[in-house]
Amino acid sequence: MTQAVEFENLGDGKFALHGELTFATATGALETSKELFADHARIELDMSDIEDGDSAGLALLLEWVNWARNYVREIRYINIPREIIAIAQISEVDDMLTKGERWTGII
Repeated sequence: MTQAVEFENLGDGKFALHGELTFATATGALETSKELFADHARIELDMSDIEDGDSAGLALLLEWVNWARNYVREIRYINIPREIIAIAQISEVDDMLTKGERWTGII
């Protein structure tokens, strides 16, 4: 069982995530991301290598969207795990996963 999400820095605000986005890893991933994302206006997260996801993983993605909006950043997700997409659709919050892609300056 994975205990941490690994962030692979690909440069220019792009990161590949490895591991799981679950209850066991979400808090640590949030803490790690604060430092990694701080200096970037645009952030892109590729989750192709995420092995599992649950509602805590969805909450993490939504928290990053909220953070991006509050700090005038853009965040884009690539290859969100199907488990997280399914939970987002059932919860009717799937449209929120793209809210951080284009900040317009209007809150």
